Formats: sequence, structure tokens, C-alpha cells
Amino acid sequence: MKITRIEAIPFSIPYRKPLRFASGQVTDAEHVLVRVHTDDGVVGTAEAPPRPFTYGETQASIIAVIDGVFAPQIVGISPLERENIHARLNRTVANPTAKSAIDMAIWDVIGQSVGAPVTELLGGYGNHMRVSHMVGFAEPSEMVAEAGRMRDAFGITTFKVKVGRRPIDRDVAACRALREALGDDIELYIDGNRGWTPAESARALRAMADLDLQFAEELCPADDVLGRRWLVTQSTIPMFADESVSRPGEVTRELLGGAATGISIKTARTGFTYSQRVLFQCEGMGVDVVMGNQIDSQIGTLCTLAFGAAFELTSRRAGELSNFLDMSDDLLAEPLQIRNGVLRVRDGHGLGIEIDEDKLTHYRQDS
Repeated sequence: MKITRIEAIPFSIPYRKPLRFASGQVTDAEHVLVRVHTDDGVVGTAEAPPRPFTYGETQASIIAVIDGVFAPQIVGISPLERENIHARLNRTVANPTAKSAIDMAIWDVIGQSVGAPVTELLGGYGNHMRVSHMVGFAEPSEMVAEAGRMRDAFGITTFKVKVGRRPIDRDVAACRALREALGDDIELYIDGNRGWTPAESARALRAMADLDLQFAEELCPADDVLGRRWLVTQSTIPMFADESVSRPGEVTRELLGGAATGISIKTARTGFTYSQRVLFQCEGMGVDVVMGNQIDSQIGTLCTLAFGAAFELTSRRAGELSNFLDMSDDLLAEPLQIRNGVLRVRDGHGLGIEIDEDKLTHYRQDS
């Protein structure tokens, strides 16, 4: 079996409301659908969600690098030659989501070809994950109402709170309102998207010391090297790295440098192959992980779920698997369903991604 063609199809689906965080705002899911075709007729599918304010990629740059650089390098190769494929992709620096989408689509090809779910090929630990939902950058009453709806409608009891605004008192008040309104039965953690200084972060953590936060994620920039190390010494909860760990070498740097005590794994930026390497690094060092989300559609959510359910360590915490609920529509022929706070891996071979071709025709931007 050989790879014969790689498609990079731009599409855009509006969000129900703008999604805001300290590093930026998005109003539409302007993603790229990636399809890897083989001479056996098998087609693997994934998506690349560009985040220019985080990794520097845009929808146009992802299409350009796939069409002009990556596809010519790997067409004609067997999808089983994953190390050869990554060696060729890594001749080009950066472009993490473009590389990751190709990697995940190739795993989908392999799963379909051997008649097994990708989750089983990766590790086969389980077939589901608990779901975490993101709230933030709104009035406390709005955030409480949204979290309450998610709990009542979908059984979600873990919430990621976007913080990083100034003054910090606004975010502290929002977290306090969530805890007071929803009680001790929910799990809360915060994500600053690099919005605070180390000193501001320490002050905010002190102000929220009684809220039983699970952990804090990327409160200040990776370039605040000494400040991040100092913040870890001040914190009584785990400090997770996210945007600062886009590849295994950065994971090593953040952990050994003392700038983080936990890692967010996002398949959108490390695919399945490099997400495995990150996971095994963390497992070997006794470091906790969480499955993050790149504001993925249901396609990317299925990929995160497939990986997270495959391993015991990634299954411990609720995964960020509900961002697709903020989208006005999606491309999957059979929509995902969150029930009792849980998402289940799709039955069948590969990733179980079936695209609604009519919707793709409607939302694609290259025709």
C-alpha cells in the first residue's frame, strides 16, 4: 500500500459566539480538512486547526506547506513507514498542526487497513473519557449559567476556566462564583494562555487558594524563564505547560528546568506519534498529563478521544472534548454525543470519521 495523494481542504464554520482567551479571539473555525489517499482506496482523515497567535500557522500556510512541501515528500511511501515519513516532514521546521493532521490521517489509514480502531493500535486501555468544558472571559453570572447548562444537559462536572485578564480580580471573582454556585462536586482548573506575569499569577493563586483548583495551566509566557520557575515554588497546585510544549524537546526543557510539573497533550499539535513520545516522557518521569483541545471540531475531538482513551495515564483526568459544542455546525455525518459527562470512542476501524459531503461542499472555501 502506498500513499497516492494528500488533500488539504479549507473550511470555515462559525462559532455560536466569539471564543475569547488571553492570547486572542476566534469567531469562526477556519480549519483544514486533511485526507491521505492510498492506492488501495483507503482514505485517512484528520483536521488541522490553525492558531496564528499560538503557533504562527494560518489556514493558508497549512494548505501551502502540505501541497507544496509535505505531499511531494511522502507521496509514494507506504503509510507504515511512519519514521521515514516524520524524518521527511521534520526537514521543515515548525508547522505543528499541518504535520500532526497528516500523522493522524495516516494512523487512520493503518487502522482501516488492518481492521482495528486506532485506540486499540495506540494502547487499547479503554473506550471512553470523561469530558471537561471550557468557560471564561464573561461575567461571572454568564459563566455560572453556561457551566450549569453543561452539567444539566451533558452531565459534565469538570470545567476549565479561561483566565489571564487584568485586573486579576475579575478572574478570581469568576472562579469563586463557579465554586459557590456549583458546589464541591465539580472540578475546576484554570488556563491563563500566558496572560499574566509570574507575580500576577502568584497573587491570583493565593486569592484562589480555598477554591480547590485541580491545577493551573500556562499562566505566564515561556520566555519568563526564571519567573516560571519561581512560580512553581510558590504554587500549592500543579503547574501545567501547554503552548510552551509543542514538541518533546520542549517538554524536557520545561520539566527539567522546573518551569512546569504537568503537561497538556494536544493531538492537534503533536499528532499520535509525537503525543505518544510526550506521554511516555511524562510517564517515565512521574509527571501528570491532561488531554487538551485546540478548539477542535468534532473531527479533531475524535482524534483527541482516540488517543486519550488508549492509555491509563491520559484517562485519569477529564479531557477537553466539548469545544465543538460552541460551533454552529460540523462536518461529521454522525454527530458526537456527550452522555453522563462521557464521550465514547467510535466503533469500527480507524478513527471512525465519516464526513458529510454535503456539509463539506457547503463550508469548504476552495470552490
